[in-house]
Amino acid sequence: MEPRVAVVGIGHAGFAPITAGLSYKELMFEAAQRAYADAQVDPRADVDSFVCCSEDYLEGTSIFDEYVPDQLGAVQRPVQTVAADGLFGVATALMLIRSGAARVVAVEAHSKVSDVLTLGAIEQFAMDPVFNRPLGVPALAVAGLDMNAFLERTGLTEEHCAMVAAKNRTNALDNPRAAYPADVRPEDVEDSAPVYWPLRELEVAGRADGCVVVVLAAEERAGDLTEAPVWLLGAGWSSGSPTLESRTWGEADFVARAAERAYAMAGIEDPGEEIDLAEVDDVYAFKELQHLEALGLGTAGGLAEMLAQGELEADGDLPVNVSGGSLGQGNLFEANGLARLLECAEQLRGEAGERQVDEAYVALVQSWRGVPTTSAAVVVLGNEEGT
Repeated sequence: MEPRVAVVGIGHAGFAPITAGLSYKELMFEAAQRAYADAQVDPRADVDSFVCCSEDYLEGTSIFDEYVPDQLGAVQRPVQTVAADGLFGVATALMLIRSGAARVVAVEAHSKVSDVLTLGAIEQFAMDPVFNRPLGVPALAVAGLDMNAFLERTGLTEEHCAMVAAKNRTNALDNPRAAYPADVRPEDVEDSAPVYWPLRELEVAGRADGCVVVVLAAEERAGDLTEAPVWLLGAGWSSGSPTLESRTWGEADFVARAAERAYAMAGIEDPGEEIDLAEVDDVYAFKELQHLEALGLGTAGGLAEMLAQGELEADGDLPVNVSGGSLGQGNLFEANGLARLLECAEQLRGEAGERQVDEAYVALVQSWRGVPTTSAAVVVLGNEEGT
Protein backbone atom coordinates (compact mmCIF):
# COMPACT_ATOMS: atom_id res chain seq x y z
CA MET A 1 0.00 0.00 0.00
CA GLU A 2 1.35 3.42 -0.95
CA PRO A 3 2.06 5.71 2.02
CA ARG A 4 -0.53 8.30 2.91
CA VAL A 5 0.51 11.94 2.61
CA ALA A 6 -0.69 14.80 4.81
CA VAL A 7 -0.51 18.56 4.95
CA VAL A 8 1.26 19.17 8.26
CA GLY A 9 2.02 22.87 8.00
CA ILE A 10 0.92 25.88 6.01
CA GLY A 11 1.76 29.58 5.99
CA HIS A 12 0.98 32.64 3.94
CA ALA A 13 2.03 36.25 3.47
CA GLY A 14 0.84 39.25 1.52
CA PHE A 15 -2.58 38.87 -0.12
CA ALA A 16 -2.74 42.56 -1.06
CA PRO A 17 -3.06 44.47 -4.34
CA ILE A 18 0.45 45.87 -3.79
CA THR A 19 3.11 44.84 -1.27
CA ALA A 20 5.39 47.80 -1.84
CA GLY A 21 7.39 47.22 1.33
CA LEU A 22 8.20 43.58 0.63
CA SER A 23 10.22 41.93 -2.11
CA TYR A 24 9.24 38.51 -3.43
CA LYS A 25 12.03 37.04 -1.30
CA GLU A 26 10.60 38.63 1.84
CA LEU A 27 7.10 37.38 1.02
CA MET A 28 8.48 33.87 0.58
CA PHE A 29 10.49 34.05 3.80
CA GLU A 30 7.49 35.20 5.85
CA ALA A 31 5.19 32.50 4.45
CA ALA A 32 7.87 29.82 4.89
CA GLN A 33 8.56 30.80 8.49
CA ARG A 34 4.87 30.47 9.32
CA ALA A 35 4.58 27.12 7.56
CA TYR A 36 7.65 25.67 9.28
CA ALA A 37 6.45 26.90 12.67
CA ASP A 38 3.05 25.34 12.01
CA ALA A 39 4.67 22.03 11.08
CA GLN A 40 7.30 22.28 13.83
CA VAL A 41 10.13 21.55 11.40
CA ASP A 42 13.59 22.93 10.80
CA PRO A 43 13.90 23.21 7.01
CA ARG A 44 17.64 22.61 7.13
CA ALA A 45 17.25 19.34 9.02
CA ASP A 46 13.74 18.01 8.49
CA VAL A 47 12.66 18.93 4.95
CA ASP A 48 14.01 16.55 2.32
CA SER A 49 13.03 18.45 -0.84
CA PHE A 50 11.61 21.80 -1.92
CA VAL A 51 9.29 22.63 -4.83
CA CYS A 52 8.88 26.19 -6.11
CA CYS A 53 6.03 26.99 -8.51
CA SER A 54 6.96 29.95 -10.68
CA GLU A 55 7.11 31.19 -14.24
CA ASP A 56 10.32 32.81 -15.45
CA TYR A 57 8.39 35.30 -17.60
CA LEU A 58 6.47 36.60 -14.59
CA GLU A 59 9.61 36.71 -12.45
CA GLY A 60 11.73 38.48 -15.06
CA THR A 61 14.49 35.97 -14.26
CA SER A 62 15.66 32.85 -16.05
CA ILE A 63 16.03 29.59 -14.09
CA PHE A 64 14.16 31.14 -11.19
CA ASP A 65 14.73 28.23 -8.79
CA GLU A 66 18.31 29.47 -8.37
CA TYR A 67 16.86 32.48 -6.54
CA VAL A 68 14.72 30.65 -3.95
CA PRO A 69 16.95 28.52 -1.65
CA ASP A 70 18.01 31.30 0.76
CA GLN A 71 14.55 32.42 1.84
CA LEU A 72 13.15 28.86 1.99
CA GLY A 73 15.96 27.45 4.12
CA ALA A 74 16.91 25.23 1.19
CA VAL A 75 20.58 26.05 0.63
CA GLN A 76 22.42 23.00 -0.75
CA ARG A 77 19.19 20.99 -0.64
CA PRO A 78 17.16 19.49 -3.52
CA VAL A 79 15.11 22.32 -5.08
CA GLN A 80 13.06 22.16 -8.25
CA THR A 81 10.79 24.55 -10.11
CA VAL A 82 7.43 23.63 -11.57
CA ALA A 83 6.31 26.22 -14.11
CA ALA A 84 2.65 25.86 -13.18
CA ASP A 85 0.07 26.59 -10.51
CA GLY A 86 0.91 25.62 -6.94
CA LEU A 87 -1.39 22.57 -6.97
CA PHE A 88 0.93 21.03 -9.57
CA GLY A 89 3.67 21.50 -6.97
CA VAL A 90 1.54 19.61 -4.45
CA ALA A 91 1.17 16.80 -6.98
CA THR A 92 4.95 16.80 -7.42
CA ALA A 93 5.42 16.56 -3.66
CA LEU A 94 2.93 13.69 -3.53
CA MET A 95 4.99 11.77 -6.10
CA LEU A 96 8.25 12.52 -4.29
CA ILE A 97 6.86 11.15 -1.04
CA ARG A 98 5.02 8.15 -2.45
CA SER A 99 8.05 7.12 -4.48
CA GLY A 100 10.20 7.14 -1.35
CA ALA A 101 12.45 9.92 -2.63
CA ALA A 102 11.44 12.16 0.28
CA ARG A 103 9.46 12.00 3.50
CA VAL A 104 8.88 15.74 4.05
CA VAL A 105 8.50 18.24 1.19
CA ALA A 106 7.87 22.00 1.21
CA VAL A 107 5.90 23.50 -1.69
CA GLU A 108 5.97 27.24 -2.41
CA ALA A 109 4.05 29.45 -4.83
CA HIS A 110 3.83 33.22 -4.94
CA SER A 111 2.72 36.26 -6.88
CA LYS A 112 4.53 39.58 -7.08
CA VAL A 113 2.46 40.75 -10.01
CA SER A 114 2.58 44.36 -8.81
CA ASP A 115 6.17 44.38 -10.08
CA VAL A 116 5.11 43.34 -13.59
CA LEU A 117 4.78 46.35 -15.89
CA THR A 118 3.82 44.52 -19.10
CA LEU A 119 1.54 41.65 -18.06
CA GLY A 120 -0.38 41.75 -21.34
CA ALA A 121 2.82 41.35 -23.34
CA ILE A 122 3.87 38.41 -21.16
CA GLU A 123 0.49 36.74 -21.67
CA GLN A 124 1.00 37.05 -25.41
CA PHE A 125 4.08 34.84 -25.13
CA ALA A 126 1.77 32.03 -23.98
CA MET A 127 -0.12 32.22 -27.27
CA ASP A 128 0.75 30.05 -30.26
CA PRO A 129 3.50 32.05 -32.01
CA VAL A 130 2.31 31.33 -35.56
CA PHE A 131 -1.48 31.43 -35.53
CA ASN A 132 -2.53 33.25 -32.34
CA ARG A 133 0.14 35.68 -31.17
CA PRO A 134 0.09 37.88 -34.31
CA LEU A 135 -3.59 38.60 -33.66
CA GLY A 136 -2.74 40.35 -30.41
CA VAL A 137 -5.88 39.03 -28.71
CA PRO A 138 -5.92 40.13 -25.03
CA ALA A 139 -6.52 37.55 -22.31
CA LEU A 140 -9.77 39.26 -21.32
CA ALA A 141 -11.05 38.90 -24.88
CA VAL A 142 -10.37 35.16 -24.80
CA ALA A 143 -12.21 34.95 -21.48
CA GLY A 144 -15.15 36.85 -22.94
CA LEU A 145 -15.36 34.48 -25.90
CA ASP A 146 -15.25 31.46 -23.61
CA MET A 147 -17.94 32.95 -21.36
CA ASN A 148 -20.20 33.58 -24.33
CA ALA A 149 -19.71 30.02 -25.60
CA PHE A 150 -20.41 28.66 -22.10
CA LEU A 151 -23.65 30.60 -21.70
CA GLU A 152 -24.77 29.66 -25.21
CA ARG A 153 -24.13 25.96 -24.61
CA THR A 154 -25.65 25.70 -21.15
CA GLY A 155 -28.50 28.19 -21.21
CA LEU A 156 -27.14 29.87 -18.10
CA THR A 157 -27.35 33.66 -18.09
CA GLU A 158 -25.30 36.72 -17.27
CA GLU A 159 -27.44 37.04 -14.13
CA HIS A 160 -26.19 33.66 -12.89
CA CYS A 161 -22.59 34.80 -13.35
CA ALA A 162 -23.37 38.05 -11.54
CA MET A 163 -24.74 36.01 -8.62
CA VAL A 164 -21.42 34.16 -8.39
CA ALA A 165 -19.42 37.40 -8.39
CA ALA A 166 -21.64 38.92 -5.69
CA LYS A 167 -21.46 35.76 -3.57
CA ASN A 168 -17.70 35.50 -3.62
CA ARG A 169 -16.88 39.16 -3.10
CA THR A 170 -19.31 39.25 -0.18
CA ASN A 171 -17.87 36.02 1.29
CA ALA A 172 -14.49 37.75 1.36
CA LEU A 173 -15.79 40.16 4.02
CA ASP A 174 -15.28 37.35 6.56
CA ASN A 175 -11.76 36.59 5.31
CA PRO A 176 -9.10 38.77 6.96
CA ARG A 177 -6.54 38.01 4.25
CA ALA A 178 -8.84 38.94 1.32
CA ALA A 179 -7.57 41.80 -0.85
CA TYR A 180 -10.91 42.70 -2.46
CA PRO A 181 -13.76 42.17 0.02
CA ALA A 182 -16.96 44.06 -0.82
CA ASP A 183 -20.66 44.06 -0.07
CA VAL A 184 -21.85 43.47 -3.62
CA ARG A 185 -25.27 42.60 -5.00
CA PRO A 186 -25.89 40.87 -8.35
CA GLU A 187 -27.36 44.07 -9.79
CA ASP A 188 -24.13 45.89 -8.89
CA VAL A 189 -22.22 43.36 -10.95
CA GLU A 190 -24.60 43.69 -13.89
CA ASP A 191 -24.25 47.48 -13.72
CA SER A 192 -20.44 47.37 -13.71
CA ALA A 193 -18.55 48.37 -16.83
CA PRO A 194 -18.30 45.88 -19.72
CA VAL A 195 -14.81 44.54 -20.27
CA TYR A 196 -15.16 42.12 -23.19
CA TRP A 197 -18.78 41.16 -23.80
CA PRO A 198 -20.39 39.52 -21.94
CA LEU A 199 -17.68 39.79 -19.26
CA ARG A 200 -18.00 42.70 -16.82
CA GLU A 201 -15.54 44.44 -14.54
CA LEU A 202 -16.80 42.98 -11.24
CA GLU A 203 -16.64 39.49 -12.75
CA VAL A 204 -12.85 39.70 -13.13
CA ALA A 205 -10.54 39.06 -10.17
CA GLY A 206 -8.18 41.89 -9.31
CA ARG A 207 -4.46 41.20 -9.19
CA ALA A 208 -2.77 40.57 -5.86
CA ASP A 209 0.64 39.87 -4.37
CA GLY A 210 1.05 36.99 -1.96
CA CYS A 211 2.80 33.75 -1.11
CA VAL A 212 1.75 30.39 0.32
CA VAL A 213 4.04 27.63 1.58
CA VAL A 214 2.74 24.13 2.34
CA VAL A 215 4.63 21.37 4.16
CA LEU A 216 3.63 17.80 3.30
CA ALA A 217 4.79 14.65 5.03
CA ALA A 218 4.51 10.89 4.74
CA GLU A 219 2.24 9.25 7.30
CA GLU A 220 5.19 7.93 9.30
CA ARG A 221 6.33 11.53 9.91
CA ALA A 222 2.97 13.29 9.99
CA GLY A 223 2.03 11.92 13.40
CA ASP A 224 5.17 13.43 14.91
CA LEU A 225 4.60 16.86 13.35
CA THR A 226 0.92 17.64 13.89
CA GLU A 227 -2.11 16.55 15.85
CA ALA A 228 -4.43 17.66 13.04
CA PRO A 229 -3.19 16.19 9.74
CA VAL A 230 -5.08 17.10 6.59
CA TRP A 231 -4.78 14.05 4.36
CA LEU A 232 -4.18 14.30 0.64
CA LEU A 233 -6.77 11.76 -0.48
CA GLY A 234 -6.45 12.22 -4.22
CA ALA A 235 -4.81 14.35 -6.90
CA GLY A 236 -5.17 14.68 -10.65
CA TRP A 237 -4.03 17.07 -13.34
CA SER A 238 -4.53 17.54 -17.06
CA SER A 239 -3.84 19.90 -19.94
CA GLY A 240 -5.89 20.40 -23.08
CA SER A 241 -5.08 22.07 -26.39
CA PRO A 242 -2.57 24.93 -26.23
CA THR A 243 -4.03 26.73 -29.24
CA LEU A 244 -7.20 28.80 -29.46
CA GLU A 245 -8.48 27.24 -32.67
CA SER A 246 -8.24 23.61 -31.56
CA ARG A 247 -9.63 23.77 -28.03
CA THR A 248 -13.14 23.01 -26.83
CA TRP A 249 -14.76 26.38 -26.17
CA GLY A 250 -17.38 26.88 -23.49
CA GLU A 251 -16.44 23.89 -21.35
CA ALA A 252 -13.53 22.75 -19.19
CA ASP A 253 -12.86 19.20 -20.38
CA PHE A 254 -9.34 19.36 -18.94
CA VAL A 255 -10.81 19.98 -15.47
CA ALA A 256 -13.11 16.98 -15.91
CA ARG A 257 -10.12 14.76 -16.71
CA ALA A 258 -8.15 16.02 -13.72
CA ALA A 259 -11.15 15.49 -11.45
CA GLU A 260 -11.72 11.96 -12.72
CA ARG A 261 -8.17 11.03 -11.72
CA ALA A 262 -8.38 12.74 -8.33
CA TYR A 263 -11.72 11.10 -7.53
CA ALA A 264 -10.40 7.67 -8.53
CA MET A 265 -7.42 8.03 -6.20
CA ALA A 266 -9.61 9.32 -3.37
CA GLY A 267 -12.31 6.69 -3.86
CA ILE A 268 -14.93 9.37 -4.53
CA GLU A 269 -17.89 7.91 -6.43
CA ASP A 270 -20.53 10.63 -5.93
CA PRO A 271 -18.76 13.99 -5.53
CA GLY A 272 -21.99 15.90 -5.03
CA GLU A 273 -22.74 13.82 -1.95
CA GLU A 274 -19.23 13.18 -0.65
CA ILE A 275 -17.66 16.65 -0.93
CA ASP A 276 -18.45 18.98 1.99
CA LEU A 277 -16.97 22.17 0.54
CA ALA A 278 -15.07 23.28 -2.53
CA GLU A 279 -12.60 26.00 -3.45
CA VAL A 280 -12.55 26.28 -7.23
CA ASP A 281 -11.11 28.69 -9.76
CA ASP A 282 -13.15 31.86 -10.22
CA VAL A 283 -10.65 34.27 -11.77
CA TYR A 284 -13.65 35.05 -13.98
CA ALA A 285 -17.05 34.57 -12.35
CA PHE A 286 -18.42 32.30 -15.08
CA LYS A 287 -15.47 29.97 -14.54
CA GLU A 288 -16.81 28.93 -11.14
CA LEU A 289 -19.94 27.55 -12.81
CA GLN A 290 -17.98 26.03 -15.69
CA HIS A 291 -15.59 24.32 -13.31
CA LEU A 292 -18.32 23.06 -10.97
CA GLU A 293 -19.96 21.42 -13.98
CA ALA A 294 -16.66 19.81 -15.02
CA LEU A 295 -16.06 18.63 -11.45
CA GLY A 296 -19.36 16.77 -11.47
CA LEU A 297 -20.81 18.95 -8.71
CA GLY A 298 -23.80 20.04 -10.75
CA THR A 299 -25.33 20.18 -14.20
CA ALA A 300 -25.94 23.51 -15.91
CA GLY A 301 -29.62 23.47 -14.96
CA GLY A 302 -28.83 22.15 -11.51
CA LEU A 303 -26.30 24.90 -10.86
CA ALA A 304 -28.88 27.55 -11.74
CA GLU A 305 -31.21 26.04 -9.17
CA MET A 306 -28.42 25.73 -6.60
CA LEU A 307 -27.61 29.42 -7.01
CA ALA A 308 -31.26 30.39 -6.68
CA GLN A 309 -31.69 28.28 -3.55
CA GLY A 310 -28.47 29.52 -1.93
CA GLU A 311 -26.91 26.05 -1.90
CA LEU A 312 -23.49 27.40 -2.92
CA GLU A 313 -23.45 29.96 -0.09
CA ALA A 314 -21.29 29.51 3.00
CA ASP A 315 -24.24 28.04 4.90
CA GLY A 316 -25.60 26.07 1.94
CA ASP A 317 -25.52 22.37 1.13
CA LEU A 318 -22.32 22.75 -0.94
CA PRO A 319 -20.33 25.80 0.17
CA VAL A 320 -18.19 27.02 -2.73
CA ASN A 321 -15.43 29.60 -2.36
CA VAL A 322 -16.23 30.50 1.23
CA SER A 323 -12.86 32.27 1.23
CA GLY A 324 -14.13 34.70 -1.38
CA GLY A 325 -12.25 32.89 -4.11
CA SER A 326 -9.96 34.84 -6.41
CA LEU A 327 -12.70 37.44 -6.87
CA GLY A 328 -12.48 38.26 -3.17
CA GLN A 329 -8.91 37.29 -2.24
CA GLY A 330 -7.32 38.51 -5.46
CA ASN A 331 -5.74 36.79 -8.45
CA LEU A 332 -2.49 35.37 -7.09
CA PHE A 333 -1.50 33.75 -10.40
CA GLU A 334 0.71 30.71 -9.64
CA ALA A 335 -0.29 30.86 -5.95
CA ASN A 336 -4.06 30.61 -6.59
CA GLY A 337 -4.18 26.86 -6.06
CA LEU A 338 -2.26 26.97 -2.79
CA ALA A 339 -4.44 29.85 -1.58
CA ARG A 340 -7.47 27.59 -2.07
CA LEU A 341 -5.67 24.70 -0.36
CA LEU A 342 -4.89 27.06 2.54
CA GLU A 343 -8.60 27.79 2.96
CA CYS A 344 -9.58 24.12 2.83
CA ALA A 345 -6.86 23.14 5.29
CA GLU A 346 -8.12 25.74 7.75
CA GLN A 347 -11.70 24.54 7.26
CA LEU A 348 -10.78 20.90 7.83
CA ARG A 349 -8.81 21.84 10.94
CA GLY A 350 -11.71 23.91 12.27
CA GLU A 351 -9.57 27.07 12.17
CA ALA A 352 -11.54 29.21 9.68
CA GLY A 353 -13.06 31.57 12.22
CA GLU A 354 -16.18 33.47 11.14
CA ARG A 355 -16.39 31.54 7.87
CA GLN A 356 -16.07 28.05 9.40
CA VAL A 357 -18.25 25.50 7.60
CA ASP A 358 -20.14 23.06 9.80
CA GLU A 359 -19.28 19.37 9.45
CA ALA A 360 -16.34 19.95 7.10
CA TYR A 361 -14.66 16.58 6.59
CA VAL A 362 -13.83 16.33 2.87
CA ALA A 363 -12.83 19.29 0.70
CA LEU A 364 -12.08 19.75 -2.98
CA VAL A 365 -9.49 22.17 -4.37
CA GLN A 366 -9.28 22.99 -8.09
CA SER A 367 -6.95 25.30 -9.98
CA TRP A 368 -6.68 26.58 -13.53
CA ARG A 369 -3.62 28.40 -14.73
CA GLY A 370 -5.57 31.06 -16.61
CA VAL A 371 -5.85 32.33 -20.17
CA PRO A 372 -4.69 31.07 -22.58
CA THR A 373 -3.86 27.76 -20.88
CA THR A 374 -6.00 24.68 -20.53
CA SER A 375 -4.10 23.30 -17.54
CA ALA A 376 -5.86 22.29 -14.34
CA ALA A 377 -5.19 20.37 -11.15
CA VAL A 378 -7.63 18.91 -8.64
CA VAL A 379 -6.89 17.79 -5.09
CA VAL A 380 -9.21 16.08 -2.60
CA LEU A 381 -8.43 16.65 1.08
CA GLY A 382 -9.84 15.07 4.23
CA ASN A 383 -9.37 15.28 7.97
CA GLU A 384 -9.42 12.26 10.27
CA GLU A 385 -13.23 12.14 10.16
CA GLY A 386 -13.18 12.32 6.36
CA THR A 387 -10.80 9.43 5.74
